[in-house]
Amino acid sequence: MPVLDVINVKKEKVSEIDAPDAIWDVPVTLGVLHQVVCAQLAARRQGTASTKTRSEVRGGGKKPYRQKGTGRARAGTRTSPVWRGGGRALAPKPRSYEQRVPKKVRRLALCMALSDKRRSEKVCVLNEFGLSEIKTKLFFEALSGLDFTNALILTSRDDEILMKSARNVPHVKVLHTNGLNVYDILKYENLIVLEPAMEAIKERLARNEGSA
Repeated sequence: MPVLDVINVKKEKVSEIDAPDAIWDVPVTLGVLHQVVCAQLAARRQGTASTKTRSEVRGGGKKPYRQKGTGRARAGTRTSPVWRGGGRALAPKPRSYEQRVPKKVRRLALCMALSDKRRSEKVCVLNEFGLSEIKTKLFFEALSGLDFTNALILTSRDDEILMKSARNVPHVKVLHTNGLNVYDILKYENLIVLEPAMEAIKERLARNEGSA
């Protein structure tokens, strides 16, 4: 079982924590990660685009001009897609882009993404940020002390001070473990896990495994 060091904002080791093999030491399959990320991004699409077809455009009841003798192409209605103001051919309509992915596959992809970060030595377990007030400068100083400029921070509780202090820092995102997802793990270069969040991750993935 992998063991991760728990450090403070001064990069001093304060303790160690176990990282279960079933979560932090899983072989990576790119096809599984690709499937889950594509499904996640597809689910973000609104799917609300809508334009009118020739049957929905107002007008078109009268033939524009006679069939023969004008020297122009035949036309039976003004709502034809080739006419200005006419309907659109193959018009987009509201739809859902959701892709169904089995729960076991989603859980496996999460474990793969976490395992890849650990093997790449991009995981940092932090005891606490220790911010006393909502202040971006204090958060930035703490992050700089860890030598990170691009990171996803996982927390097990709604820490208003941390979230509001970090929201204006570019390439940094604070995320509750309930919202843990494959796309954000892969998007950010480093993964900072607050120590209580390690247990929350374990409980969430173990719960998903049992209900899958």
